[in-house]
Amino acid sequence: MAVRIAGTILPNDKRVEIGLTYILGIGRKLSSEVLAKTGIDPNIRVKDLSEDQANSLRTIVEKNYRVEGDLRREVAGNIKRLKEIKCHRGLRHAKNLPVRGQRTKTNNRTVRGNVRRTMGSGRKDAAQKT
Repeated sequence: MAVRIAGTILPNDKRVEIGLTYILGIGRKLSSEVLAKTGIDPNIRVKDLSEDQANSLRTIVEKNYRVEGDLRREVAGNIKRLKEIKCHRGLRHAKNLPVRGQRTKTNNRTVRGNVRRTMGSGRKDAAQKT
């Protein structure tokens, strides 16, 4: 039986403590807190959870924590607000560049699309004249 919490199906063969981290917004610390509240042993596998245990996990996670869709909406709203007020972080988001102060001269190739600009690249007319 697959356990579904906040729109996410938890993997059956993982321990419950790890399986809960598959939900966006729940990490190891929060998952151990949730299991302590419900009184479920963290070493039980997801497939071994009873229906009552799964329901108690579901109610605690969905009522007390901001996860999955709500969290995604909130993060997107925060980024949109930064773009609208045209602050530095908002402009970096808009240009699809690193936001948190990383260097851009040598790193972040994946963000920029793996653009490599070296001396003489793109000058085909100079090569044809010789």
